[in-house]
Amino acid sequence: MANDPYRILGVKRTASTDDIKASYRKLARELHPDRRPGDKGAEDRFKAVSAAYTLLSDPALRKRFDAGEVDGDGNPKRGFRGFGAGFGGGFSRAAGARGADAYKRGQETKDDTKGDPAGTGAKSAGGFNGFFKDRKTRERAAIKTKGADVSYTLKVPFFEAARGADRTVRMTTGKTLRVRIPPGCENGQILRLRGQGMEGLGGGAAGDALVEILVEANAKFRVEGLDVHSEEAVTLPEAVQGARIEVETIHGPVRVTVPENSNTGTRLRLKGKGVQRPNAEAGDHYVTLKIVLPAGEDPELKAFVKKWAAKRPYTVRKASPAKTAAE
Repeated sequence: MANDPYRILGVKRTASTDDIKASYRKLARELHPDRRPGDKGAEDRFKAVSAAYTLLSDPALRKRFDAGEVDGDGNPKRGFRGFGAGFGGGFSRAAGARGADAYKRGQETKDDTKGDPAGTGAKSAGGFNGFFKDRKTRERAAIKTKGADVSYTLKVPFFEAARGADRTVRMTTGKTLRVRIPPGCENGQILRLRGQGMEGLGGGAAGDALVEILVEANAKFRVEGLDVHSEEAVTLPEAVQGARIEVETIHGPVRVTVPENSNTGTRLRLKGKGVQRPNAEAGDHYVTLKIVLPAGEDPELKAFVKKWAAKRPYTVRKASPAKTAAE
């Protein structure tokens, strides 16, 4: 079969729904126009893969294809199971009976048919034309189905995910669509763009585009819910004496006060400087201080600390129970 959706997706006819979806996603990633710009062959295959998935992802339509009722495009096959099948040599008893009944109704109404001097019943709902017209209408209605959803991945820098941004995604049709990244978007979050997936069959509604957001990691910041966390280095004098320093937030630089006698691990809270989602209270930004000694060896500092420690000894760690017992 030239247009076999199973062959196009590279799966067996017994493939499960999950297998079909997995194969579609793999091929869609490989053939996506963004990965192969200007490759007309890849673009055509991409469209064929998407159309095949649209058909096989619909259980009812897949069943009709397997039964031979529709072709690989989802269109009804001519002469299948109906009165018209008799003309192809496959005339069945049931089909013949239906055809005979239709013919009989046409004969019974021919005298009442207006505008049909030949008495063929062409304008009668019970005549041959009416029979085929009704059958065609029923077949089209039977295969009306929503288009398949399509999946995309979109890499977003940390600050765009935290603050929100507008990005563009190239769709399967070749057109580009603006995607609004909401503030505080999380890694793995899926945005649904309704009606931007594959076109439906038989006049069915289009599917949706599902855009998975992949947030690029940031070495300095991390987000937990609406709160942002970061670490800031301070000098020994700043930690002991206190100071005003500038720290970076997702909203820009902010000056904060380092309290006197701060330790590594001291946490400062910047209220309202976290993620601001629509119709929600803004989160906070928490800055954890880290004391950093000057680079290189400083004999003067070492001598001072030695003299100072001799006069003011103190401990910051509890003795180990095992060590105490051994002693």
